Amino acid sequence: MPVTVSYPGVYIQEVPSGVRTITGVATSIAAFVGRALRGPVNEPVPINSFADFERVFGGLWQDSGLGFAVRDFFASGGGQGVVVRVYREDGGEDGVASLSAGTLALKAASPGEWGSSLRVRVEHPDAAIAAALAARYGLDEDAFFNLLVHDVATGETEEYRNVTVVEGPRQVKALVNAQSRLVTVTGHSAADRPDAHQAAPAAGETIWTDDDTSTGVAAAAAGGHGAAITDEEVEGSEGDKTGIYALERTDLFNLLVIPPYAPDDDVGGAVIEAAMAYVERRRAILLVDPPADADDKEDAKAAVAGLTKSKNAAFYFPRVLKPNPLHQNRLEAFAPSGTVAGVIARTDVSRGVWKAPAGQEATMSGVAGLTVKLTDAENGELNPLGINCLRSFPAAGRVVWGARTLRGDDRLADEWKYLPVRRLALFIEESLYRGTQWVVFEPNDEPLWSQIRLNVGSFMHSLYRQGAFAGGSPRDAYFVKCDRETTTPADVDRGIVNVVVGFAPLKPAEFVIITLQQIAGQLDT
Repeated sequence: MPVTVSYPGVYIQEVPSGVRTITGVATSIAAFVGRALRGPVNEPVPINSFADFERVFGGLWQDSGLGFAVRDFFASGGGQGVVVRVYREDGGEDGVASLSAGTLALKAASPGEWGSSLRVRVEHPDAAIAAALAARYGLDEDAFFNLLVHDVATGETEEYRNVTVVEGPRQVKALVNAQSRLVTVTGHSAADRPDAHQAAPAAGETIWTDDDTSTGVAAAAAGGHGAAITDEEVEGSEGDKTGIYALERTDLFNLLVIPPYAPDDDVGGAVIEAAMAYVERRRAILLVDPPADADDKEDAKAAVAGLTKSKNAAFYFPRVLKPNPLHQNRLEAFAPSGTVAGVIARTDVSRGVWKAPAGQEATMSGVAGLTVKLTDAENGELNPLGINCLRSFPAAGRVVWGARTLRGDDRLADEWKYLPVRRLALFIEESLYRGTQWVVFEPNDEPLWSQIRLNVGSFMHSLYRQGAFAGGSPRDAYFVKCDRETTTPADVDRGIVNVVVGFAPLKPAEFVIITLQQIAGQLDT
């Protein structure tokens, strides 16, 4: 701001530099949608490890492919994920366990049989504490109680001390429903606190095994896993933000994985098509799995032939063989998308989003084999069709051996043929979209345009210095244009500023040709 001078002396004035740093967004946040044992339904939950998944969603489950895909993602190098649990009611039952403690009615926080292992205990505070609470909150001394909730299966316990059923800052319903991961309070008496459980359990029991010291879930109120999910639950509703559209509630994801509904099942074609359209809007990539019964290259060709050739989707073949801890570590076939997502995340960290997630470095951790062993000739048939093959080599092991989008069919001659080129473009788009929000409503003239050129150019130059672009100089690698040529007076009148950004992508070396020639001896003449 200009300084108002009033006295003789020195004045200090700060002048903005015009530099607004554009920060690159994350590139390998993987979103998973599927069925789980427990956890919030149609709510995207961020996780940073498989332990997080086990704690929130219950871990591996033989009736669902979700847990295995998440396990494979983190095992292969994944760092951050988002999980959406979908649920289908079974015969009209919501599958939520319910229980009560006297006049207090509670329900499990989410549907599933896990809720049947919940128990609650009510304790009354001693007289001195009750008197202090009554004086502090202006209530009767007998209004307060302690509520303890315990999950017998996991050993997790939640304690809510000095709560009351009376409206106020310590009301039990408001506190529990805002904080608990195990239960919600559905009702209580308007004035009477619940009776306390017996203080001590019987000999040889604990407070969580004795029905006199805690209350469990009655058989008639037990929870249920629900029915097997279908395409309808996974696709969900865009208006209600359910299924894949629940990801509208998350800020950013880069990879979308929809595991088979069961390990030997397939995702419906309608869901894949809807997911392709959705990831294009969200600037993300969909990883498509091969059918469970795809036993040879012809099955892979047929599977790809039925898909829309999306520039934001990649198809991988075949399925991978991994140990199943639920079946004494017997080798079984699993969809590869979770493993490939982990390889992509690991490559982004070590080399950058512009490096193709394929080659000898793209090893698939924990993969003991592949359901189909492809030869070079078979790989040569599939690669030109945009099918990314998974191969096994004696020295490298099991690796990803393809880096094309579904637009990578040679017959399409598409500019988004290669996965790293498409992902780099999405990274730049998302970063610039977020990093230029400050431009909106600024005066649309040369000072603004020069600031845009400065800030966007600085971001692009930082990528160039990291090796993201082809070209021996910045002039050859990228350009940023924002001036009277891109933004005409008519655009200014309509409130539009046009910024043109170009880059020279690095494309993977798919084919290495070595020419060998004998040097013939030269005869003296």
